[in-house]
Amino acid sequence: MTDDLITQILRNTRRIALIGASANPARPSYGVMQFLLNAGYGVVPVNPGLAGQTLQGRQVVATLSDIEGDIDMIDIFRRPEHVPAIVDEALERFPNLQTIWMQIGVVHEEAGATARASGVNVVMDRCPAIEHPRLIG
Repeated sequence: MTDDLITQILRNTRRIALIGASANPARPSYGVMQFLLNAGYGVVPVNPGLAGQTLQGRQVVATLSDIEGDIDMIDIFRRPEHVPAIVDEALERFPNLQTIWMQIGVVHEEAGATARASGVNVVMDRCPAIEHPRLIG
């Protein structure tokens, strides 16, 4: 994954589903969601345990199937063993999906290959809240 491609992904993304959103400000997913919102992205928090609640001004949904409209990027804050099911659901639910982004520490090569075979960009083991300031400012 080159810096140019990551820059292009970040510039072309408008709406993100954040899988594993947390209401705990000490959790990385909380800070990343806050960063993405402040950077101007639309963020849909996904967490079945918080579904129906409001998180940082956004309604939390239980699953990707509960999201209305299209999503450009799925940002995954889940352990690697959960990634294949998330990728399969995302590819089925969002035909215009552009990117699967796996957070720092999240790598699943097989799920990445599945997404790439569907024409979707895959970023693994990186954080958009780190890459955005580094590459875009």
